[in-house]
Amino acid sequence: MKELEYPFDSEYILKKSKKIKRELSEQNAQTALLQKKIAVLGGSTTHDIIRTLELFLLNQGIEPVFYESEYAQYWQDVMFDNPQLTDFAPDLIYIHTSGRNVTTYPAVQDTAEQIDALLNEQYEHFRVMWDKIAKQYHCPVIQNNFEYPFYRILGNQEAVYLQGRISFLNRLNEKFYQYAREHESFYIHDINYAAASYGLDKWSDPFYWHMYKYAMCMQAIPEFAHNLANIMKAIFGKNKKSLVLDLDNTLWGGVVGDDGVENLEIGQETSMGQVYSEFQSYVKAQKDIGVMLNVNSKNDYDNAIAGLNHPDGILKPDDFILIKANWEPKSKNIAEIAGELNILSDSLVFADDNPAEREIVGTQVTGVSVPDIGTPEQYIRVLDHSGFFEVTSLSEDDRKRNEMYKANIERKHQQESFGDYREYLLSLEMKGTIRAFEPIYMARIAQLTNKSNQFNLTTRRYTQSDVERFAAAEAYITRYGKLEDKFGDNGVVSVVIGRKGSMEDVDVYQSGERIGDSERTSYDVLHIDLWIMSCRVLKRDMEYAMMDSMVSACQACGIGTIMGYYYPTAKNAMVKDFYGLMGFEKIHETEDGVCTWQFDIPADYEPKNTVIECGG
Repeated sequence: MKELEYPFDSEYILKKSKKIKRELSEQNAQTALLQKKIAVLGGSTTHDIIRTLELFLLNQGIEPVFYESEYAQYWQDVMFDNPQLTDFAPDLIYIHTSGRNVTTYPAVQDTAEQIDALLNEQYEHFRVMWDKIAKQYHCPVIQNNFEYPFYRILGNQEAVYLQGRISFLNRLNEKFYQYAREHESFYIHDINYAAASYGLDKWSDPFYWHMYKYAMCMQAIPEFAHNLANIMKAIFGKNKKSLVLDLDNTLWGGVVGDDGVENLEIGQETSMGQVYSEFQSYVKAQKDIGVMLNVNSKNDYDNAIAGLNHPDGILKPDDFILIKANWEPKSKNIAEIAGELNILSDSLVFADDNPAEREIVGTQVTGVSVPDIGTPEQYIRVLDHSGFFEVTSLSEDDRKRNEMYKANIERKHQQESFGDYREYLLSLEMKGTIRAFEPIYMARIAQLTNKSNQFNLTTRRYTQSDVERFAAAEAYITRYGKLEDKFGDNGVVSVVIGRKGSMEDVDVYQSGERIGDSERTSYDVLHIDLWIMSCRVLKRDMEYAMMDSMVSACQACGIGTIMGYYYPTAKNAMVKDFYGLMGFEKIHETEDGVCTWQFDIPADYEPKNTVIECGG
């Protein structure tokens, strides 16, 4: 919804929240939203934050159900086991505290030792709560850091002297950051940056605290909620994956075909050239965090390449996976980019200076985000504040994503030169590693469960805490698969989670419910709880290698039957008959398309994978 896309009108959102929610409900009527239970534990008034946060989450395809603590009861709800919170069983806990919740600040006469003791006391108040949440709720936690105070007793030395409040909050924030670095599924909501970006004097207007106990002014709530929603949608796998860029007057000033490469504005010679250089540097940094870069430009291909090879340019042709420089409609190019990358169009962000082109792409290609990037000086701010690519984890696979997809394009070109598909697969010299979940890959496995939409048979989403629990439980068989070939390493590309049980559990799985961990010690059936694979390795026979590994694991523990389940969504139709290809027999299908498949493992099971050299 355009009204919720940055830059938005905060006053309009606050005044028309009911109308916006109603329109979102109509817009999402035919869409299967991701339902999540979110506990908001507040150190100040949170009702309007929740009201506004809900809009931004609905706009991201997430339908939230909220638990809201009583005013300033965030710590008590956790530490004293509020039964309402326990029964709510949240998928995520958000702790809304601010500088107003720091109970004691240093006094000017305090010694360094006294200040250290005070700092540790304030930190421990939060740490014990976080540890309790991790132990009891096993869900992601989002914690605000602390914004700067709106006055400075020590003036410009407030951040220098240990007695200064800014110094104290900086040190307390750093302790929060250190905890986040050391604990998975714990995320900082940077309200210190948000307050600075909004304007600290306006943000911290004392009227709103003393009148309503708001941690910020009312007008800042939409920007606050939007920033918070960006973290939540990233945790739940709703991030965008690719930035598609126009060239002329987007990556440089001028039209390369008319003005010539030598006359483009890029580099340090002019102020506008510097603006475009800064934007190119920003885009290049996106590549380093795993954002896939592509070009969609109305241009002769040779002119586009010449522009990208400008000696003062930061971005070069090799920084892009696909360069669509032609005279086709940009909407057609966008659709082709999604198809060639094997991702959905709602994973794309298209940046173009031309409002007419943005309008065409936005209306013709379902799901693609087309921000109003404004003038060149605003490009970075708009894209950055939009939060399309919010980082909640940064794995080696993320850093290498562009190279992985470029290698996929090379594989496709090689495939076209082969008449026999199996010979082509053998030519790739593929090597797979398939093992039970290991600590080093837990974060990547959790990330994959939240990002995979197309090759995802049950569309279950798991946190890293969930993944670690499955790995440690006797009742589960877990497997991750890595794949490399002569073009490069694809990283972890497939995950299977199977729960041991009996045929009595089938009815529960058919209903889409989850079965709690069992204390039984004997099992005869493995229920496939999750089977996902990255679309960048489709049709490479990795699914057969994973099947072989699961069969072997079942045979090792005396399980003779594997049950598979398919829960249809708007995005996973491609795997509707997947189990049939694996040799399963369909034994049931509901009116809404939920399918149950059964595979009785034969004593003389023949491995299905014949093209990947696999190791354990």
